[in-house]
Amino acid sequence: MSEINENVTDGEIKSECANQESTNTSEEYAYLDRGGFSSEKFKIELRGLPKFYGIVELKKLMNQKLGLNMSKIKRPKNGSHWLYACFQNDEERTKAIAALNGYSWKGKTLIAEEAKPAPDPLVRKRKQDEDTAQSKKKKEDENKPQEERLKDAVTPYWNIPYEEQLKIKEKEIKNLLMKFDNEVWKIDKGRRNKIESNRKLYNGLSFELKPIEKSPVTEGYRNKCEFTVGIDEETQKPTVGFRLGSYVTGTVAVAPPTSLQHIPEKTKKAVLLFQDFVRKSEMAPFSPADYSGFWRYLTVRESTFSGDLMLIIAMHPQDLSSKQLEELSEQLVEHFSSEEAVACGVKSLYFEVIRKRRVGEDASKPVHLMGSTHIIDTILGLQFRISAEAFFQVNTAAAGVLLARAAALGGARGATALDVCCGSGALGLCLAQHCDKVFGLELVAEAVKDAKANAELNNIKNCEFFTGKAEDILPSVLARVTGDNIIAIVDPPRAGLHMRAVTQLRNTQKVKRLIYISCSPSSAIKNFVDLARPSSKTLKGAPFVPVCAVPVDMFPHTRHVELLILFEREGSSKPEETTEPVEAQADIVENNKTTEVQQTPDDVNTSATSCVT
Repeated sequence: MSEINENVTDGEIKSECANQESTNTSEEYAYLDRGGFSSEKFKIELRGLPKFYGIVELKKLMNQKLGLNMSKIKRPKNGSHWLYACFQNDEERTKAIAALNGYSWKGKTLIAEEAKPAPDPLVRKRKQDEDTAQSKKKKEDENKPQEERLKDAVTPYWNIPYEEQLKIKEKEIKNLLMKFDNEVWKIDKGRRNKIESNRKLYNGLSFELKPIEKSPVTEGYRNKCEFTVGIDEETQKPTVGFRLGSYVTGTVAVAPPTSLQHIPEKTKKAVLLFQDFVRKSEMAPFSPADYSGFWRYLTVRESTFSGDLMLIIAMHPQDLSSKQLEELSEQLVEHFSSEEAVACGVKSLYFEVIRKRRVGEDASKPVHLMGSTHIIDTILGLQFRISAEAFFQVNTAAAGVLLARAAALGGARGATALDVCCGSGALGLCLAQHCDKVFGLELVAEAVKDAKANAELNNIKNCEFFTGKAEDILPSVLARVTGDNIIAIVDPPRAGLHMRAVTQLRNTQKVKRLIYISCSPSSAIKNFVDLARPSSKTLKGAPFVPVCAVPVDMFPHTRHVELLILFEREGSSKPEETTEPVEAQADIVENNKTTEVQQTPDDVNTSATSCVT
């Protein structure tokens, strides 16, 4: 259930900045863990020294009189009455502090404390150079036109040829997988020989890395976009678009998305329609600086099959009354029922009021105002209804490639598929024709409703879907499986799968293969390592061994890439794979546009105000 959203929240930005700062700091001290002795590792700071003393005299005091095993003294150049004394290990350092702290020498009482190691000077110098370069780049960015600054912020690869983008992403994925590989090598001594021999076969990796799969569409490919409402720096008017920077760097300005190549033209028109409403309303955009204002964001979902648009408008109500909110809802319905909105393809409208939650309260949900309650799209010849809150891959054409690859790797006659974080059921339904049974697990209740409806829509009988956190409901779902050959497909949010869920998958021996799909592979490394680490008291089942990795470019012009990794249970025999080649499945994507979509009466609500609250 992974998805990239360029317009992340302030909290996510602050968290990422804190993580980056922590990473930079840890790099400066990485030399302490590389093996070998460093005088920085076990040193003390000794203060309160007498005005006149000799280093040889001090060494005799420590090593001979007090029986300490001091290996080195570091004295500051300015002749201060303090210095560093270094020892061989933590035990000797602790002993030195106990002996020296409070010791009277030459009429002075010494103070001894544990000292922090010095940062690696080379790493620190490189970091300072990077900071200087970033500061220089920031000044250069400030002199760029706003349109170019927005492109750099949202689609940083916008001016790089697509084939070059693919090479960059392929290289980054390989480097990341090598880190994963090295981590497994460190923790699993028993597999080191196998890893080393495989690295000769797979160009430095212990498993096969397939060439990156291109996106069939590189322009206007996003079927879902979330736009922020803010103030345009150039016009000083309320604007619907993307931020030029982050809140952490002091930037809250918003620029219009008209120049961005990955957003469809119909979506851009819908943005202008809502922007027109915001400006006429004379209600200010919400300000993250002082929490004033009303309009928060606009989410646009577009069916690449029919061109229908679903709009979800969110606002902070401040002190608006229920009656005022109802009147505002009626105004939105009227605005998006206009000829211009109909021509744009607006077929569904939702309104969400975002209030600060109290403890125990559920999060706010979008309320349906007009039109259809869902839009319908197609992947690999299957039809999918999509609700306001449900997850659906943002690049429909590339999703067809991703699901075809996953189905080819995961489909096995006689197997049961376990689709963890299944969203609207797309992957599970694509696998259904290759497996005996599919069980889908999803946290979002609306998405589960969609998954069940999609199974019915496509006349697929061998799928069941369950609502709940994966780590909570996995045991009960696994208990339903009667066979002893399970293929698990994991497609979690960016942060990865909860450790309890990883443990349950590891400890269920019936899970023979596992496909992990991630839109943020760097965030999922810990999951990869935990799946592959040797058995322990907690992870009792045999480890999963990486067999094959397939990067899929779901997000052209950005740094992001989707990664699919096939793991096999160590010691398990390889099950019979699907006989239908991947190429044959991928070809279905080309025929999707000719599939007729049937909307049931339940999918459409023609009343403009029946669901207004």
